[in-house]
Amino acid sequence: MANVSFSKVEKNFGKFKVIHGISFDIADGEFVVLVGPSGCGKSTLLRMLAGLEPISGGEISIGERVINDVDSKDRDIAMVFQSYALYPHMTVRDNMGFSLKLRKADQALTAQRVNNAARILNLDALLERYPRELSGGQRQRVAMGRAIVRDPKVFLFDEPLSNLDAKLRVAMRAEIKALHQRLKTTTVYVTHDQIEAMTMADRIVVMHDGIVEQIGTPLELFDRPGNLFVAQFIGSPAMNVLPGTLRVQGGRTYVEAQGHEWPAAPQSRGQEGQAVQYGFRPTDVALATDGQGIPAKVVVVEPTGAETELLLRVGEADIVVVLHGRTEVQPDDTVHLRVSPAKTHVFDTAGGGRLDEGTLQ
Repeated sequence: MANVSFSKVEKNFGKFKVIHGISFDIADGEFVVLVGPSGCGKSTLLRMLAGLEPISGGEISIGERVINDVDSKDRDIAMVFQSYALYPHMTVRDNMGFSLKLRKADQALTAQRVNNAARILNLDALLERYPRELSGGQRQRVAMGRAIVRDPKVFLFDEPLSNLDAKLRVAMRAEIKALHQRLKTTTVYVTHDQIEAMTMADRIVVMHDGIVEQIGTPLELFDRPGNLFVAQFIGSPAMNVLPGTLRVQGGRTYVEAQGHEWPAAPQSRGQEGQAVQYGFRPTDVALATDGQGIPAKVVVVEPTGAETELLLRVGEADIVVVLHGRTEVQPDDTVHLRVSPAKTHVFDTAGGGRLDEGTLQ
């Protein structure tokens, strides 16, 4: 078994604590992405799993084996870094087989594994080249190939695509996901890019300031963020959030914000008059054609071809709306917004927690 378990894991740098008692499990063969802003502790957690950072408290296990005091080389993991970390004086073939050479593995076995990895990653024609003769995407594939030939229990990826251009990042995301589907190896992937997390993960672990904010599938986190941080971090463009006051009157629930009444679903944890943060995603807003709804002034129109992004102003707040297709709307026009109550999210201003039922843990 290659399941991974974090149990009350802590990390201190001197007197400064950066990981605060994190606990969660990763199933055998699962692709889990650790995501969060810079400084949230995700790379530190990955480096502790890899054995590159000592653990200050708690336990990390791979399978049934606690690895706190196990050397990195004995943990049966393979790590792919942001920087590729290829040896410039070695060919692609030698780079990919170097770890097996260090283990004094049989030459025939090494050649077989290198050739298999090269075939999987379409590197067959590049095996005799040197890193300087490769593009960024090819170098990253070589780094992945070097990990594959080790046949580890767990793959670790530390922001491997951040040095690539936008188009190549999209292509490499698909390659890494396809690789996982083919090999079925437990994978832990670190990124600050929530689009990478959404498109690649079986489950996402959202981290912030050294704690886990929420764990769930990409669509669970998108549809039902458990708190305000997750709501604003997951999704692109980001969720619109307006400060307001919750109203529950005559069997009707709504939020007063920016001088208007915004529809909301019943909030089982909310109270009349409570200060709240009212959220809705840019794709969950429609422009009313009958002049009914909440008036908004158009500030910017950004056509992208298949979609059109509008920056609107309601009161003192800016709101982003994404429309499918194209629109005749122009800057300075007034439009009317219609929001479905079922597509809204209401959070407590004081604690940031979601106020309706079914919050994910």
